[in-house]
Amino acid sequence: MLEQWRHVHNVVVPPAAMSLADARRRRERNRLANAYLGSELVGCSTVRPPAGAERVATVIARVLPEFRGRGFGAAVYAEVLEHARALGAAAVETCVLAANEDGLRFARLRGFEETDRYTLDGDPAVWVDLRLRPSGSGN
Repeated sequence: MLEQWRHVHNVVVPPAAMSLADARRRRERNRLANAYLGSELVGCSTVRPPAGAERVATVIARVLPEFRGRGFGAAVYAEVLEHARALGAAAVETCVLAANEDGLRFARLRGFEETDRYTLDGDPAVWVDLRLRPSGSGN
């Protein structure tokens, strides 16, 4: 399961490609899941549990490029949003690689608004943090 999750992650966000050891560390603090069409891997997700005074959870839905535009992202997103809310999230955020125009459009269509753009030390890739509008259902 973890190797498949890592595969999707690395295909969708190559600037943040991670090793199996990195994925194991991520699994210690987050809920990682895969999405399938039958037995075929189509995507994966991450839910960072709510934290801080605002009880902010981070949800990330990733779909392999060849499966985009077919409803898989919406299904994965609905599941991670439900999970974050079941954990008591009062606010929900996501993070998208700026070059992933499909991912940014997907998030904005579901009520997320950009809160920050940044690069990580020594890496030219631009990341976008977005937060779900409080009035939006996110669906």
